[in-house]
Amino acid sequence: MRLSKYLMPVLREAPGEADIISHKLMLRAGMIKKTASGIFSYLPLGYRSLRKVEDIVRDEMNRIGAQELMMPVMQPAELWKETGRWEEMGDLMFTLKDRHARDFCLGPTHEEIVTDIARNFIQSYRQLPFTVYQIQTKFRDEIRPRFGLMRAREFLMKDAYSFHTDAEDALREYEAMFQSYHRIFSRCGLAFRAVEAATGNIGGSKSHEFQVLSQSGEDEILSCDQCNYAGNSEFVSEKKGDKCPRCKKGKMIVFRGIEVGHIFVLGNKYSKSMKAAYLNESGKQCHYEMGCYGIGIGRTMAAAIEQCHDPDGIIWPISIAPFEVVVVPLNMMENGLVETADRLYESLKQKNVDVLIHDKDERAGVKFKDADLIGIPIRVTVGAKGIAKNQIDVKMRHQKNEHQIPLDQAPSEILKIRNELFRKVNSCP
Repeated sequence: MRLSKYLMPVLREAPGEADIISHKLMLRAGMIKKTASGIFSYLPLGYRSLRKVEDIVRDEMNRIGAQELMMPVMQPAELWKETGRWEEMGDLMFTLKDRHARDFCLGPTHEEIVTDIARNFIQSYRQLPFTVYQIQTKFRDEIRPRFGLMRAREFLMKDAYSFHTDAEDALREYEAMFQSYHRIFSRCGLAFRAVEAATGNIGGSKSHEFQVLSQSGEDEILSCDQCNYAGNSEFVSEKKGDKCPRCKKGKMIVFRGIEVGHIFVLGNKYSKSMKAAYLNESGKQCHYEMGCYGIGIGRTMAAAIEQCHDPDGIIWPISIAPFEVVVVPLNMMENGLVETADRLYESLKQKNVDVLIHDKDERAGVKFKDADLIGIPIRVTVGAKGIAKNQIDVKMRHQKNEHQIPLDQAPSEILKIRNELFRKVNSCP
């Protein structure tokens, strides 16, 4: 992609409305634009990162056998009244009436819709278990939308739902999702904790939050320094310095976290209230055991920025960066230099590298500031002095110093660097 043709309205200063770093940097980098309170447009740069998070999530959902579908945004009140959540959710839902004065809501979640699908098509134990998921826009009328994508009224979410003959099989799928979520957030290049948590208005008997570690996080997390036990401070009784209740050896330490995913064992809360049942081996009607599993796609993007930044801008993990490499020709008035940069850019594209060329006629310092702000992992600088020595400069966004590589070996060497960054992300535990 050529930056001269790209919609990326970079700002030198963040608007006063932005109060956390991810909101400031996404606005400054031209990734999002506020349309209304808690409602944002994703501009091309932001949408590229959003899609990369989405692709990782979809890949891991497909890997464990979940089937993708798409359910309606607009949902009839009748289904929500069957579970009692029409009244329970109250003002958190956006509600509307059609021309026949029938009540609907814009879906904040889809337990009712998916349970209605199951009760219409799944009648036998032979059809169980199954898991479905979607990646779709959700709507919640937050009292106080804030922090950019962190607490928005319209947001993109992956929500999955599983149906089982018994609680044991539901726990099996819960564990599969638990492991899948570990892979997803590791592949996104994030440091995180799986935290035992309350089930809230979703309901159910067991849940874990997946929290990206960040000092700006709204949640306080207590985690054992010896084992994997962790809990939200609102849910667990332990305090900082207490002995771990799980391993009895470690001590509890405190982190701040941003919730990006939540998984639940639902039991038969929804299937029972909606009379959703199957026939077991004896011909007896039984209610499905269910689970649900959510990930905030845009929220994961924002959490990555909260965790990965410096005073100059974003430091994207390569797996979710909008581009992997930026080529920076230092002087657009020197034809030979520009031709060299263009050849390198085209060569990288042919090798399926996600590459941007900063081909605007601007000073080198401005181009470097742009590259740092938008956080592209690998910066390749093409300058007249370097060309004279048959070399170009390469700098990793997370490192201070640049190094030189031979110009005639540049495409293959850059590809090696790019592949090594992916290897490090994919080898995360």
